[in-house]
Amino acid sequence: MKLSLVLIVYRSNSSKALEASKFCEEVLKAKNIKSNRIESDFHENEIEKYLGNLEKHPDIGIVLGGDGTFLKCANALADYDIPFLSINIGGNLGFLTQEKDFLFDKSFIEILENEEYIIDFRNRLNCNVCITGKSPENKIIKSFDALNDFYFKSVEEDISPTNQIQIEIDDEQVNEYKGDGLIISTSTGSTAYSMAAGGPIVHPSIDAMVINPICPMSLASRPIVIPNTSKVIIKPVKKSKGEIKLWRDGSKCMTIKASYYCEIKKGVSPCKIIRFKKSTSYYNTLIKKLDWKGDLSLKNQKN
Repeated sequence: MKLSLVLIVYRSNSSKALEASKFCEEVLKAKNIKSNRIESDFHENEIEKYLGNLEKHPDIGIVLGGDGTFLKCANALADYDIPFLSINIGGNLGFLTQEKDFLFDKSFIEILENEEYIIDFRNRLNCNVCITGKSPENKIIKSFDALNDFYFKSVEEDISPTNQIQIEIDDEQVNEYKGDGLIISTSTGSTAYSMAAGGPIVHPSIDAMVINPICPMSLASRPIVIPNTSKVIIKPVKKSKGEIKLWRDGSKCMTIKASYYCEIKKGVSPCKIIRFKKSTSYYNTLIKKLDWKGDLSLKNQKN
C-alpha cells in the first residue's frame, strides 16, 4: 500500500494514546508520509469540516485506543470509505484492534508497505427512525449507522424499568418482547453487548443479524440469528408504560415515541478493517478474552 496521507485518531484523556500518536507521527514522517493527529473526542460535524478542507482524503486511518475509540471513528467516518488500522493502546486486546507491539517496534509501516495484511469488510447496520402515517418520502426523521449494534432500553431510569417492544421481520409480525430491552447486532457486534446479554457468538465473516432480548420476562423470548438481508421493524407497544430510547454502539441516539418506529437493515457501505496476517487470530482472541482452554498440548509443553 502506497501511503501519502494518514489520519491518526487517538483516544482522548489518555496520556498513553497521546504519546503513541506522537510516536506514530514520527515513524510516518521518517518515511516521508504526511499525517494529521486528532483526538477521538470530536463531533461528527467537526470531522466532516476537517476532511472537507483537505485536498484528498487520507489513505488510511490509524486509531490508537480500544474498541470503543474505534467504534466512534468507524461510525463518524462511515461515508468516507477509509480503511482503518486500529491498535490497542492502554487496555486489553480487543476484537477490533491489533496488538500495540506492531506500533512500537515500527513493524506496522513495513507490513503496510509490503501489503502483508487483509482488509476485512465488516457489515454495518442502518436504522431509520420513521414516523407512522407519513408518505414514504417524508417518513424518515433520523438515520443512524452502527458497526456493532442498535439496542432499545427504557428512558426511565428508576428501579427496574421494563418496556414492551413489537418486532416485525420482512413484513411479518414475529413477537412482542417484554423486559429490559432488545438488541439488534451485526456478527461483529455479537461479541459485545449481545454476548453479555446471553446471545450467541457469530463469526464476523457470517452475514447475519442477531436479535437478542435483554432480561426478558418470558423464558420463551430467545435470541434469534437471521440473514442480514432481512428488514427488521421495531415498534414500541402503545399500551406499554414509558418511552424507549435508541442506542448505537454504546452511545445514546434519541427517544422513540409511541408514534415512531425503527426500520433496521444492512448498511449501504461496509467498514474496512486492516488486519495484519501476523496478528492474533480471531479464535485466539476469543481464547484470551473469554479464558477458554485453547490448545492444552501447548500449555503442557511450557510446563
